[in-house]
Amino acid sequence: MWLPVLGLLLGVFIGLFTGFRIPAEYSNYLSIAILAALDTLFGGIRAQLQNNYDELVFVSGFFFNILLAASLAFLGVYLGVDLYLVAIFAFGVRLFQNIAVIRRILITRWRTSREKLKKS
Repeated sequence: MWLPVLGLLLGVFIGLFTGFRIPAEYSNYLSIAILAALDTLFGGIRAQLQNNYDELVFVSGFFFNILLAASLAFLGVYLGVDLYLVAIFAFGVRLFQNIAVIRRILITRWRTSREKLKKS
């Protein structure tokens, strides 16, 4: 549990207190990569809550989603079409769907625990 928190704090520290900047021409790639990573993260959380988590599926999905999104963005730049918007739309929809399912699962578990406490 502490390792992801440490990684997050380290990333925030590096981002805020160093002069490291991403060039503007890579902003489309970075935005898609972040969205794909968030989609995979929330998909993993959803799978864990549904007792359906598989580490191989999570890791392969993480790298495949980022690779697919970056490839779409690269192809779009090569063709002169904004294909990165397709990836942003697709991953955005999946992200919000996963968050909605996570919210429903947590609310159901919360209600169930409240009902058990009332019956006790």
